[in-house]
Amino acid sequence: MRNTGLRYTSANNHDPMRWFAERSPMRKRRTPTAGLMFGLVVTLAAVISYSSYIGVQIVGLRRLQNDLVDRSRRDTLQLLRIQNDLNSIALGMRDMLDNEGPYPLGAWTAQFHRTRVDLEDAMRLEEKLAVTTRTPEQKNYLSRSVVQFWDAVDHVFALAAGGKEDEARAQIRVSLQARQAALSTAVSRLLVENNESEQEAAGRIARIYDGVQRQVYIFLIATLSAILLTSAYVIRSNKRLFAQLNELSEQRSELAQKLIATQESTLRYISRELHDEFGQILTAIGSLLSRARAHAPTSTFNDELEEVAGVAQNSLDSVRSLSQALHPVMIDETGLECALDWYIPTVERQTGIEITYEKPSRRVPIDGSASIHVYRVIQEALNNIVRHSGAKQAWVRVGLQENVLSIEVEDRGSGIAPHGATTGIGLVAMRERAELLKGRLEFLTPDGGGTLVRLTVPLERLQSDEAQNLSPAR
Repeated sequence: MRNTGLRYTSANNHDPMRWFAERSPMRKRRTPTAGLMFGLVVTLAAVISYSSYIGVQIVGLRRLQNDLVDRSRRDTLQLLRIQNDLNSIALGMRDMLDNEGPYPLGAWTAQFHRTRVDLEDAMRLEEKLAVTTRTPEQKNYLSRSVVQFWDAVDHVFALAAGGKEDEARAQIRVSLQARQAALSTAVSRLLVENNESEQEAAGRIARIYDGVQRQVYIFLIATLSAILLTSAYVIRSNKRLFAQLNELSEQRSELAQKLIATQESTLRYISRELHDEFGQILTAIGSLLSRARAHAPTSTFNDELEEVAGVAQNSLDSVRSLSQALHPVMIDETGLECALDWYIPTVERQTGIEITYEKPSRRVPIDGSASIHVYRVIQEALNNIVRHSGAKQAWVRVGLQENVLSIEVEDRGSGIAPHGATTGIGLVAMRERAELLKGRLEFLTPDGGGTLVRLTVPLERLQSDEAQNLSPAR
């Protein structure tokens, strides 16, 4: 008899959880959340700071335009009005000095009065609009000179009213024209100052615009730099995370392979133990009972021995059937096609489900190392039909295209839940086996209802050397 104890060639190979714990990176992974939050805070701070800066510059620019440019322009208009009144006075005085005129000096009184009213109104408005850079001495000089000029004008008209026109004309030549010229010069100087003030304000506005434009470029460069740095950090972090996920996926795949290999190794061992050890024992018991019946003293005892032999034979058949269910030896001996030829009628006989089995006319070119995974997928699909679908009919189709092996198991039962194809240890094992074969496993709903499980595997994966690595350890 064979040794019934399990043999382990490697502790790590037969302890997948320990192997996974040793292979998995246990150090704490640093997430990019902190870096992204820092980049977001920096970007928001830059946007807020720049917005505040732009707001302050716009307010200052508006104040500059209102307080300097617009005010200076309106003050210039009033100065031009004053200068126009002074020119009118100069023309009037020239006409008054014309001895050939038919009118006396008093005839210009009304004209000078109108000019005086307009000039005083212009002076009042100009004082309100005068730029802040004008000194008090300049303001007092202009107003005092205007008052003195009109006092002199009143004196001239008083002389003319007293019949002293020659003396009045002399005052015009000596005093009024000089005062008028001085006032015109002062107004011209103020116009020049206003023009210079406007030019200075325009220069300040231009500098503000240049500064804002320069800050816009700096802000754009800083923002783009922050975006580029953040993007580079995100790309680097994502690359690292995907590398970690890929590493974990490879480890998970390797773990699944080892688990499945361990499972198949264990099932093969138990199957052989049942077939060899218990089968031999039950066979020996049957032989002993046959010999005992030949020497039975009575027919009653012979019938009892025959009954016991029948029980032993039934037990032997059950053990062999269980051994084949755990791991069909014919897969290793004759291949997948013969194993399915035995298994499908067995399921049909045991469950009462009518199974239509369709297979290609030519032999399925699949090695025993990979055939066990295909066999287990079909086995699990039929078990799900028996347990969950409630169907009384099923179809198993094996097809061969040019480079692909196609396996379909279909029923007309209750179907599968929308999320059922991702849960359940049996379905997970089916997916893992399909992934080990580099195949594709699909759970579909046919037009007539029920469930269609479809496995497609490249033939090169079923015949290549890589498929040898999928076989369980012997």
